[in-house]
Order: sequence, then structure tokens, then C-alpha cells
Amino acid sequence: IGRLIIGQNGILSTPAVSCIIRKIKAAGGIMLTASHCPGGPGGVFGVKFNVSNGGPAPDVVSDKIYQISKTIEEYAICPDLRIDLSRLGRQEFDLENKFKPFRVSPVEIVDPVDIYLNLLRTVFDFSAIKSLLTGPGQLKIRVDAMHGVMGPYVRKVLCDELGAPANSAINCIPLEDFGGQHPDPNLTYATALLETMKGGEYGFGAAFDADGDRYMILGQNGFFVSPSDSLAIIAANLSCIPYFRQVGVRGFGRSMPTSTALDRVAKSMKVPVYETPAGWRFFSNLMDSGRCSLCGEESFGTGSDHLREKDGLWAVLVWLSILAARKQSVEEIVRDHWAKFGRHYHCRFDYEGLEPKTTYYIMRDLEALVTDKSFIGQQFAVGSHVYSVAKTDSFEYVDPVDGTVTKKQGLRIIFSDASRLIFRLSSSSGVRATIRLYAESYERDPSSHDQEPQMKTLVPSPALLLGRSREAEGIGGGGPVLPT
Repeated sequence: IGRLIIGQNGILSTPAVSCIIRKIKAAGGIMLTASHCPGGPGGVFGVKFNVSNGGPAPDVVSDKIYQISKTIEEYAICPDLRIDLSRLGRQEFDLENKFKPFRVSPVEIVDPVDIYLNLLRTVFDFSAIKSLLTGPGQLKIRVDAMHGVMGPYVRKVLCDELGAPANSAINCIPLEDFGGQHPDPNLTYATALLETMKGGEYGFGAAFDADGDRYMILGQNGFFVSPSDSLAIIAANLSCIPYFRQVGVRGFGRSMPTSTALDRVAKSMKVPVYETPAGWRFFSNLMDSGRCSLCGEESFGTGSDHLREKDGLWAVLVWLSILAARKQSVEEIVRDHWAKFGRHYHCRFDYEGLEPKTTYYIMRDLEALVTDKSFIGQQFAVGSHVYSVAKTDSFEYVDPVDGTVTKKQGLRIIFSDASRLIFRLSSSSGVRATIRLYAESYERDPSSHDQEPQMKTLVPSPALLLGRSREAEGIGGGGPVLPT
């Protein structure tokens, strides 16, 4: 490493890191991040490497790094080196020869927002958004940075650049402990924002996670926009964004557990959809090859080919652009979308804190059950609706760019009416092992678009399925293996 570029006070959002790597044509970028988990000596400490395209390192790079790490015999440290992370500009150091090529190379402290903001100016019509937020009948917004890194971005972009009142933005001071909050932008943790929005004073609400790559959208009176709906609605309204009017739309990508609402939009636009495993590196490959313009995940992450990371603030600006162009409320835009394309009810249930051995046997037995040929055609009744199994598999992905195959990415049960049940292992929660259950059900009838997602999706108890397979080894006892 011959040169270091660091955000002021050590702070950069994940999309800003991607932006800077691409702008200066860096070899890559190293992020020290706890994501949305508490950090520090007793918490989570993550090291993430992004490659020269600005996106997460593909598996082949991570594997090579690991192999090289096993051959390291020594490393040098410079314990007396002091860098003032608060002072913008270059700082040079004359070090001993063993630190070459870093011997007299600079450390540059940069404004965390500037380069990223310059990119956003080329993507959006800022004057249209500013008119929405400051003109006659201005839209009142409430944005919660949740004491993560997004505070400086929210202040500089939404308030200073676009004219939103300073009190529109809350929790904008980055804190090591996030002020005791859990900066995960969803209905479970962004409760303060939700309660404020329910009061009806604000027409648009948004929250960000700790490193700025995920977001949540709320409309007036706390109207919640699910991440899968948000992705599909953004896709259907890309013509509101100058960037896409200029470069066009080549295709869409979604992670396999994300609802198929995006697929219906893609069909109407006559563009392909790529269904990938969870992980942004799969989208980066598609975007680098010119196949994909917009992509997203059900975990509140959405982005486009302007970068190679999901981008929470970009998604919020897309929504504000759509509101400015269509002159409708958040709820009206969502309901119009449902009326045109139908509603995809989608839920995720997380079974956390499981023993890794337990999850292994659960997934093994489930796979044996659902991939057995006799499972096809079986029926499950939920209320008055009967779901018939049409297809099952253990999802694997063949990358259309380089042909690499990624296996065992989740178990899929697809029903004859296109409803789906998906079981997937996850380690992203940071608490032992997690099994995620996704349930999706499609409703075309507008008179049935106002029900609670958990009431509309097919969610047979996991124990119902597991009870038909052999008892999971090492778990012991009968009854449900997963909590109900």
C-alpha cells in the first residue's frame, strides 16, 4: 500500500467508499465496520475488502487472501505514528525503509461527503427535489440517521443542498454505541420514527442503518413500504431519474428471497431479471458486464450501476424524485402500483440463536423432504385457500458472466399460484446461527390489498414440515424443532 485516503474522523458510508474507489481508480478499499451491530472490544469488529470496481470482493479474491494469509511470516508496525483524522488534507511521513512503498507517501484525510455528493448531482435532478422540499405546499420530511455514519450525509445532502429544514433530520451525530439504539432501519428498531410518522405531520419518512447502505421508507400516518415493494416501485419509475433517461435500463437483479414483485415490472418493461444468491458481489458482476441497471434485496438494500454497493441515500433520493414527478403521496404511489401489478405479500421470520449443529440437521432434513419427488403436488390448506406444490429445489446460481456456480443457497417451495416458501441459513445476525423463513403470496384483486402480510402469506409451521421427516439427529425430543 503506497497511499491511504481516509474519511474525516474515520467516517465513510459504505456507498461513499465504493464511490471514492471508483473515482480515484484505487486498487481497493478496506472498511472496518461493525455494520449495524455494537462495535468495540466486546462487540463486533468486521474487516471488509472492496475491490477496484468499488464492490465487495468476490469469493475468488477472498479465498486467495485467505491462502496468502497462511504464508505470512512477519509484519512491521509503527506504534509511534500519529495521524490527525480530524484535519482535512495531506499528511506525509518519513518512515524507515522497511515500510516501503509507504516511506514518504501521504495519508490524505478527505471530506466524507463531497466526492459522493458530486456523483449524486450527476444522477438526480436536484432542483426538482429542492422544489418539492422548499416550494409551495412543501413536503415535510423526517429522516433518522440512527446515530450511525449517515448523519453528515443527511445534513449536507438533504438539509444544506436540498433545503430540508434542519429539524427534519434527527440522530445525526455518529456515536460509538449508536446512542443505545440498534441502527437497523425496520419497524422493529426504528420505532421512534414510526411513532412520529403516525402523527400525520410529515409526508415522508426515512431511516438508515449504521453504515448507510440500507434504508426504510414510510409515508404519512406511518404507511410502511416493504423493501420488496420499494424495489419494484423504483424499477417502475426509473424514468423519473435523469441518469436512467440518459443511459437506459438494461436489466434488473434481485436476491432469491426477495419477492417476485420486481419480475412483474421487468416483464412489462421487457427487460431481464437475474435471481442471485444473497450478497452484493453477485450484482457487481452483472453490472460490470452491462447486464444490470437496478438491483435489490429484501433486507432493505437497493442500488444501481452508479456504484457497486447498495446505497440507502440514493434510494431515498429516488423516492423523493418519484414524489416530485408524480405529485402523489407515498401511499398513493404504492396503491397505484398494486392496482397495476397486483400485490406481493411478503414476510420474513428469523429463528435466531440456534446451535450450528441444530441448523445443519434441520436444513438437511428439510432438503430431503422437499426435494423428494413425492412432495410435488402435495397440498396445504391455509384458511379457505389451498396451495399446491409445483416445484422445489435447493437454489443454486450459475453466474452468466463467468460461469461460476454457487450452490446450497436456500430451499425453495414454489406453489402453482407462484406463492413461495423459502428456508435459508444466515450468519449475518451475529448471534450463533439463524434460519430465515420467507413467505410470499400474490394477490391480484384490489379489494384484498389491505390485509396484514402475515395473514395473507402461506406460513405453515416449520414443525409441520419437519414433523414429517426423520427426527433431527442430536436435537433430541419430539415436537417443533423451531420456535413457533
